[in-house]
Amino acid sequence: MSFPQRSLFRLSPVPVLWSCFGLLLQIPAVAQPRSKEPPGTVRPQAPHVYEARVTRVFDGDTLWVKPLEGGKYRKLRLDGLDAPEICQTGGTASRDALAARVLRQVVTVNERQHDHYGRALVHLTHRREDVGAWLVLRGHAWAYHWRYSEGIYAGQEGKARAQRKGVFAERDAEVPRDFRRRHGPCPLP
Repeated sequence: MSFPQRSLFRLSPVPVLWSCFGLLLQIPAVAQPRSKEPPGTVRPQAPHVYEARVTRVFDGDTLWVKPLEGGKYRKLRLDGLDAPEICQTGGTASRDALAARVLRQVVTVNERQHDHYGRALVHLTHRREDVGAWLVLRGHAWAYHWRYSEGIYAGQEGKARAQRKGVFAERDAEVPRDFRRRHGPCPLP
């Protein structure tokens, strides 16, 4: 049994596809403006500022908050400093200092971007005081140094070193980055 062939079925699909493609090329591209940046360029996020209550302090630079505006709990990492690992000398003192300062308190969170662990990198203020600067000034963390920059808390670190506060009381205190490189991460409790 044979079916009658219509002219539509006699057309080759290739020219029809090329015709459709040609029509698509004529549609103006208004949905996505062309970028002059090279492919793969990551643009910095616009800062996101909100009020939140601190619900947990994990270590001297990592904590959890619950935004007052609602939404999910968020894991944050204080930007611009590096606190001792919890299993490192000074680690529990750093965590306890941060907890004493902000646990169950309302803070202002200024999210800048996210790190490779998915934590938001933030500047935290409590009662109009920069919490990161407060930690470094009391010797509970190092200013985060990268490339040729001394970091935003270099002045606070210099003062804490001069006064031999916290981790700077020990002559050969190990920078957390070097500690992690030698020992790996601390085991979870």
